[in-house]
Amino acid sequence: MPPARTGYRAAVTQLLPVFDLDGTLLDSDEALVAAFVALGIARETISFGHVIGDECARLGIDVGDYVDRYDTTVVQPFPGAAELIGRLDRWAVCSNKHPVSGRAELDRLGWTPEVALFTDAFGGPKRLEPVLDLLGVRGADVIFIGDTGHDRACALAAGAPFALAGWNPRAVAAEGDVVLEHPLDLLDHLDRSHRSDR
Repeated sequence: MPPARTGYRAAVTQLLPVFDLDGTLLDSDEALVAAFVALGIARETISFGHVIGDECARLGIDVGDYVDRYDTTVVQPFPGAAELIGRLDRWAVCSNKHPVSGRAELDRLGWTPEVALFTDAFGGPKRLEPVLDLLGVRGADVIFIGDTGHDRACALAAGAPFALAGWNPRAVAAEGDVVLEHPLDLLDHLDRSHRSDR
């Protein structure tokens, strides 16, 4: 195990959850699609889990136009997600979502993660490392919860454990994934992980 970097906090006693937002905490597929459809994009050509700028470029539309049409008032948490967030002392967000939409949704829901980084923070697809730096922890100190293969790859690249948001019917498990069937299952997983480290 590499030594802790200078300036990092004392050892984390329980894995700190870092969440993807769309498709993990928020059931946002329909809102994401509706903004594209409002811009004349055929529903069947839209895909998920990408940097919003990349998807807009692929579909030939302006990001600003997309953000203007995205309705931040309609997206709701997956069942159990709000209760989970209410029971966490520390948590963070690492998302490919546009920062205007992401921050508006966090504000509307009254959610206050310790760190929330969006697509403007990464210079490309999301990466866990900037989140880890702001939290003052290593990859092994967090668990990244997401719904896509890109989320899994982010965790792997940062040396972080990964858990699949199995409550999203679009999420596809890979061999070796921890699959959480309900958001509150994370609490049991964190507790088991904490006890096994003792």
